[in-house]
Amino acid sequence: MHQATDYITPNQVQTIHELFLERVARTPEQIAYRFFDHHDSSWQELSWQAMQQRLAGWYTALRHERLNPGDRVALMLANSPEWACFDLAALALGLVVVPLFANDRPENIAYILEATQSRVLLCPGLAYWKDLDPVLHRLQHIQTIVTLDHCRPQDQETRIICASDWLNRLAEPIAPRGHDGDTLASIVFTSGTTGPPKGVMLSHRNILENSYAGLEAIAIYPDDLFLSFLPMSHMLERTVGYYLAIMAGATVAFARSIPQLAEDIQQLQPTALIAVPRIFERIHARIEESLQNRGPLARTLFALAVKIGWSRFRHAQGRQGWRPELLLHPLLDRLIGSKVRAQLGGRMRVIISGGAPLSPKIAQCFIGLGLPLFQGYGLTETSPVVSVNRPERNEPSTVGPPLPGVEVRVGSNDELLVRGSCVMLGYWKNPEATAEIIDDQGWLHTGDKAMIREGLIRITGRLKEIIVMSNSEKVAPVDLELAVATDPLLEQVMVVGEGRPYLTMVAVLNRKHWNKLCAELKLPYSEASLGSETVQQAVLSRVEARLTPFPGFAWIKEVALTLEPWTVENGLLTPTLKIKREQVAARMEPAIKAMYQASSPKPG
Repeated sequence: MHQATDYITPNQVQTIHELFLERVARTPEQIAYRFFDHHDSSWQELSWQAMQQRLAGWYTALRHERLNPGDRVALMLANSPEWACFDLAALALGLVVVPLFANDRPENIAYILEATQSRVLLCPGLAYWKDLDPVLHRLQHIQTIVTLDHCRPQDQETRIICASDWLNRLAEPIAPRGHDGDTLASIVFTSGTTGPPKGVMLSHRNILENSYAGLEAIAIYPDDLFLSFLPMSHMLERTVGYYLAIMAGATVAFARSIPQLAEDIQQLQPTALIAVPRIFERIHARIEESLQNRGPLARTLFALAVKIGWSRFRHAQGRQGWRPELLLHPLLDRLIGSKVRAQLGGRMRVIISGGAPLSPKIAQCFIGLGLPLFQGYGLTETSPVVSVNRPERNEPSTVGPPLPGVEVRVGSNDELLVRGSCVMLGYWKNPEATAEIIDDQGWLHTGDKAMIREGLIRITGRLKEIIVMSNSEKVAPVDLELAVATDPLLEQVMVVGEGRPYLTMVAVLNRKHWNKLCAELKLPYSEASLGSETVQQAVLSRVEARLTPFPGFAWIKEVALTLEPWTVENGLLTPTLKIKREQVAARMEPAIKAMYQASSPKPG
């Protein structure tokens, strides 16, 4: 039995800092945040009232920077109470928050700071200076750089100050400001897969109304516990895992790190999780690997548990009749499903997947094992959520119906159009790009191809990511990549074929599974073996097995393999872990050319 909902509605507050103050007034003693104190090696808690007291110091320090409402301030931190303190203090002063990805490239960070003329930057400390040193001289508008720890000697960079010194003032009470909900709250730069990033301007109203619409779609209660690990600079985590939690009065726990995520889940036992498909792909790959090391009985039981669990789910949703095999569900759930759920803390009530398409196979696996997984869809430009599946109507092959108050329709070229209070104010200092994406009637052109059936949105591809082969056949590469990436050997994949007679693929192999494959094929475990004809055929046969449902022209005829991962640091992934296709193609250009220089492709 949950506590009664205690939502703060956009009609009751105009701005995000008013939302926070109202939450403190309503439930001052409730736990707002949990975080790991590395000095004490223990988890600590902050009530809403204690958070307000901590926030006052940040508010006072920012106030003494002599900034004007509308000035920009930036932060580049891991998820933490400090992130929230800086953000809320800035918004209370009418400042505009510019969030940065802590793992972004220095060139991008410098570009964003200068494009927004940010005046204050908050960052972790000495560990980041080695990377940022080459671009510090370009930051002409920064007046203060606040570091959480380990400041540099002041004679090297006079703008740097330790947070402990910066906050060492008598805290002043937070005064509610008079600006309205349409005031600019944040400039969030899209981590585009092509071209320089664009600054999305979001108002307080954009974010508040999107948060509330999310609560209308999927209920969140005061006794819910979010585990926050996606970067708060990502609007999905920021809106759903941070502002929405304040609106509902739920608790947010900040995970220590991605490598410690499994341990944190076990220890904290969250009820709500926001994640991108890459996380679920990794969990699924670990499950597949575990099953490969066990006997055929274990693999058969697991497959049966997923199959019958999926049938039970569809029966509960009213999309399938009762079948006698459902009588096996309690036993299989006790043997398989309950153990998988226990690995995720055993209390998970809501799991949201967004940011990229989720493989239908992986979705069916988790749902079949009893995990409450809901796929949604959105863009930074829509604050960000457009749609999400609902508990009472969850069709994971779709991204669900639109949120309340959000209009959607399919325009020319099957492009999904969105209109509503969630749509951004525009791109920062880029009216041309704004006019290209938002038409005269207020419809935002998403660039995604979609179908809408019975009110449910199905994303079918990207307008700019459709591969048109030389034989005029059209292929959505993401569909093929999702299918192929379910093989644990293939860590990362990208389909190639624009203007070509057939499709090829470049792939990063999982080193552990590559070692196993070499042993099976009796080949040396080395990069030289990647080009072996034996390896090529073995990988292609695994790829083809996963592409059986696709038409013949969509099959992969050649494959180029590497062991070097595509990462944010080497410029091949966006900070939200999306593949930068042009950059990967440039990096793999010699291998791609070689695949098309053969006189004829291998038979498919």
